[in-house]
Amino acid sequence: MYILRLTHGAGVTVVDARGQARDLARLPGGGLENGIAFDTTGRFGHRLLVSATSGSRTTVYAVDCRGSVSTVTRSAPKLEGGIAVAPASFGRFAGELIAPDENSGRVYAISPEGRSSLLADSGLARGGDVGVESAGFVPPGFGPSWSALVADRRTPGNPHPGDDAVLRIAGPSLIAAGVRPGELLLATEGGAETDAITCDATSCRTRHVADGPSGAHLEGHIVLTGAGPL
Repeated sequence: MYILRLTHGAGVTVVDARGQARDLARLPGGGLENGIAFDTTGRFGHRLLVSATSGSRTTVYAVDCRGSVSTVTRSAPKLEGGIAVAPASFGRFAGELIAPDENSGRVYAISPEGRSSLLADSGLARGGDVGVESAGFVPPGFGPSWSALVADRRTPGNPHPGDDAVLRIAGPSLIAAGVRPGELLLATEGGAETDAITCDATSCRTRHVADGPSGAHLEGHIVLTGAGPL
């Protein structure tokens, strides 16, 4: 397991199957680390990608298995949340890093060359602790026995207080909403309003597919699992 380390030298910590932790990498520069994802498609060299935001700009780092760090870009828009790398089937943005911006409601794609492009405007609620926060791609093989999972962090005093639970949408509900393999699921931090985005070679299409509990406070990735009903 690879986790963001926010203190004692910002970077990435590895936890193995025995629960032993070790430092993998220390990141240069400042900013708040707020996104982590593996490049499973390969355009970033199958490395671990980490985003760190400072002010109105985000730096994206690529980390290899030996802990060597390189900078993809220092000038991406302000981003935060469950970043994800697009599969090869995702049209013009195939293999690029997909990242939401909760303040504007926009979704961006970042290429291996460091170029940032507007993928879509989610049309969902926007603002700090409110807007688009969590993202995840629907994998091949998705079907009725699958579920989409996302963390709902307890945040006392917030208009969306959360409850420290894991929220779930069952596969049949997603299928009934038209969700298919290869699509991007995107949810708001406040209330778990959820869109699905499909991209082809020329354009992307966004549609609304679900609403969570109004008090939900989402953080991190949307994870899809085929382990069957929980």
